[in-house]
Amino acid sequence: MPTVSFGRASGVAVWSALRTARDALASVVFPAPCRMCASTLDTASRVPICAQCLASFDRIHGPLCACCGRPIISPQAADFLVVLCRLCRAETFGFDFARSFALYNDPMVRAILLLKHDAVAPLGVWFADRLSELVASTPECLNADVIVSVPLHPTRLRERGYNQAELIARPLGRALHLPLKPFLLVRTKPRPEKLRLTRHERWETVRGAYVAREGIRVDNLHILLVDDVMTTGATLDACSRALRKAGAARVTALTVARSVPNWMATEDIREQPGVHGT
Repeated sequence: MPTVSFGRASGVAVWSALRTARDALASVVFPAPCRMCASTLDTASRVPICAQCLASFDRIHGPLCACCGRPIISPQAADFLVVLCRLCRAETFGFDFARSFALYNDPMVRAILLLKHDAVAPLGVWFADRLSELVASTPECLNADVIVSVPLHPTRLRERGYNQAELIARPLGRALHLPLKPFLLVRTKPRPEKLRLTRHERWETVRGAYVAREGIRVDNLHILLVDDVMTTGATLDACSRALRKAGAARVTALTVARSVPNWMATEDIREQPGVHGT
């Protein structure tokens, strides 16, 4: 059974060096503006975003909910070795563990839109590299067997021509030496045309919207479920429940961005059954 591996480092390093040299030449011959701020790109990269804009992504740091990875701002957080947010104390989610690279702030919103609507594949690779780093530093993400990207409804996939989650999941699979199996999950209910959904509507629209493909079993597999953004967690929950129903032993969710409204960031955690620190 395949597991996460970080071997073949020398080959990866050589390929990375060649790619960097190629990109350096391209940046000199064909200078281009940053797709986010319009300043001239001055670095050797296929990612059409300048270093300043990339640095503006607000990486997520602790303290975090031990399950869903939501940042927690609480004066009591330091008193606990294990911190669970209100939703995870209520066992809201169907996944076992979730982590995200950065907050869904304004620069990240613009970057995700580039990936979602302009199919900027090199940006998907850059995001995959950040998730690969996250996996390497997070023991709960290790020893996975397969990667599954959150699927689009077939109608949306035909309209767009690609799945932005797969633009992240495919290079992530290469980085982790894990097979990508996008066909394991199917979205059976389309997303409503309404652009902005309330929290309740988000949960209702994905309830039963994902199923494991008929005849597919994932018995005893640890699955890395990949998407671009975690907003309420409803989509990841629905996908995870479908995978667990098909036999998955563990589902770890990974997203590039995490939306954290102010009301979710601050809470009183004194009543949780966590383990107190020393």
